[in-house]
Amino acid sequence: MAIAATIPTSNVAPSGEANGLASSAESGFWWADELAVYARPTLRRSMSCLASSLGVYLALCVGAYFAMRVSVWLTLAGGVLASPFLLRTYIVFHDCTHGSFLPTKRANIWLGSVLGVIVYAPFHNWRHNHAMHHATAADLDRRGHGDVATLTVAEYYQRDLRGRLGYRLFRNPLVMFGLGPLFAMIIAPRIVPKTARPRMRRSVQATNAALAVLVAGLCLLIGWRAFLLIEGPAAMLAGAAGIWLFYVQHQFEGTTWERREEWSYLDAALKGSSYLKLPKVLQFCTGNIGLHHVHHLNARIPNYNLQAAHDAMPIFQAVPALTLGEALRASRLKLWDEDAKRLVTFTDAHSAFARAASATTSS
Repeated sequence: MAIAATIPTSNVAPSGEANGLASSAESGFWWADELAVYARPTLRRSMSCLASSLGVYLALCVGAYFAMRVSVWLTLAGGVLASPFLLRTYIVFHDCTHGSFLPTKRANIWLGSVLGVIVYAPFHNWRHNHAMHHATAADLDRRGHGDVATLTVAEYYQRDLRGRLGYRLFRNPLVMFGLGPLFAMIIAPRIVPKTARPRMRRSVQATNAALAVLVAGLCLLIGWRAFLLIEGPAAMLAGAAGIWLFYVQHQFEGTTWERREEWSYLDAALKGSSYLKLPKVLQFCTGNIGLHHVHHLNARIPNYNLQAAHDAMPIFQAVPALTLGEALRASRLKLWDEDAKRLVTFTDAHSAFARAASATTSS
C-alpha cells in the first residue's frame, strides 16, 4: 500500500498545522488555495449535520427512556441505537475544536463547549491536545501527543519483562477497545494534568462541574438505573468505535513514521493518515472521519465537505484506500520497525530481533 511516487513532499511544517491552511501564499503550500474552497462551513449544512447527530441522539435517548414502560431490553436497544449518533456528535465537537464547523470562531467555541459536556470532553484542553496531535502525527521524535502509544522494536526490547508485558496488555484489543472507552472517555478527561496551564485547568474543572450537574439532574429526573441503561451502552459503544477509528487512522499496513529531520507535513497527511473507505452507512455513522488524509492536510474542512474535497483533488487519488477488513486486521500491528519502515506484529518483531541478535553475535 505505498503512496505513488508522483505525490510531492515538503519537509516544512506550516505554522498553523492544527487549524488548517489559510492560503498558499501564507503557508507556502501549493495545495492550500485549492482546498480552501472546501474549508468554508455553511450554516444550513452545519445545522443539518447537528440535527442528524445530536438531535437524533437526544431523540433516541428520550425514546429509550419511555420504552422502559414496555421492556428494559427495549431501553438497552435504544442505548445501542443511540451510540452511532453520539459518535457523530463527537465528530461535530471535533470539528468545533478545529474552528471548522460554524462560520465564526465564537460560535465554534460555544457549541463545542456545550457538546464537550455531552461527549465528556473539556473543550479547550481537548482542543490543545488535539492540535498537538496534528502537529506531530507520524513523527517518531514527538510521540505522546494525543496518539495511541506506540514503541519501536528497539524500544520494546530495551524494556524489562514487566515493561514488555505492560505494553502487550495495553495493546491487547480487549483492553484497548473494551476498557479503553471507560478510561479514555470517562476517567482521563476528568483529571487535571499537573503541568496544565490555568486555561486548560479551568476547562477541565468547568466541564467536570457541568457534567456533575447534568448527571445528577438526569438521575434525579429519570433515575440512576434508567440513566445507566441508556447512557452506558451508548457511551461504551461510541467510545469503542471512536478509539478504533483513532487507531486505524494512523496505524495501518503502509503507514509511515519518520524521525524529526525526515518528517514531512505532506507525508504525515497522505502517507501517515488513512483513507478508510467504509460502506455509506458506516461512513455516515462515523461522520466522514475515515477521510482522515484529507482532514490532516487541512483541518479546517468540516466533516460534511471531506468527501467532496477528496473527489475533487488529484493529490488524493494516489492515496490507497483502506478497506474495512484491512482496518479490522490492523489491530495485529503493535510495533514500528525502523529498519523495515513498517508496523509489525509481535511475532514479526521477535523474528527481526532474533535475526539482529544473531548477526551481532556472529560478527
